[in-house]
Amino acid sequence: MLRIQNTYGKKIEIFNPWNESLVNMYVCGPTVYDYTHIGHARTFVVFDAIRRYLSLKGYNVAYVQNITDIDDKIINKAKETNSNWEDIANIYSKDYLDNLNKLNIKIDLHPRVTHHISEIIDFIQGLIDKGYAYVAQSGSVYFSVDKYPNYGRLSNNFNKAYWNQGEGIVSEKKNPYDFALWKSYKEGEPYWESPWGKGRPGWHIECSVMSSRYLGSKIDIHGGGSDLIFPHHENEIAQSESYFG
Repeated sequence: MLRIQNTYGKKIEIFNPWNESLVNMYVCGPTVYDYTHIGHARTFVVFDAIRRYLSLKGYNVAYVQNITDIDDKIINKAKETNSNWEDIANIYSKDYLDNLNKLNIKIDLHPRVTHHISEIIDFIQGLIDKGYAYVAQSGSVYFSVDKYPNYGRLSNNFNKAYWNQGEGIVSEKKNPYDFALWKSYKEGEPYWESPWGKGRPGWHIECSVMSSRYLGSKIDIHGGGSDLIFPHHENEIAQSESYFG
């Protein structure tokens, strides 16, 4: 009998995957704006060890780890170095994959955000249709945190004063702690067309979209660095459970 410590609930639980013979595992990968460092490597090695152990116990494991190849950090790095943002993403994606190979880490799939824009737009529209998200005057789309009653449970953070997301235009949000699903276009930045105007995905929405695209709406293990518990993983739970019910 395998037991695991679950961040969600802060307790050790018996591990029961949705499918007895298959474990679906999604781990948040890097934002590729700089070289991979030892902190990244630690996370990747830990989850590779978990994958190997599960395989040793007789499970088949479907392991997905994303690459965030569009983000504020990538755009800023491109501006700082007078480079193209796509070149920045490609250079550091290659470095990340090279390091995985050197560490003998095996991951089944590395989906990239920019390859899933249409699916991200559809997911956001679904959240709008269900009443969990709204379009601001600028064309940005925000998740309405107050509509999701369990917000804060993962991080054990229930004080709204500490829910600041550090993003978006606060004056256009219904609440300052609402987080961006879609960021409206700013001059000089990359963009995609959407029903709300030109723009690009927010950080958190990508993982909900790509994890469900390749592993389904129910995931057995979702991992990442502990620094991602809030706000990234907290926001993923909120938008995923709101979308899938």
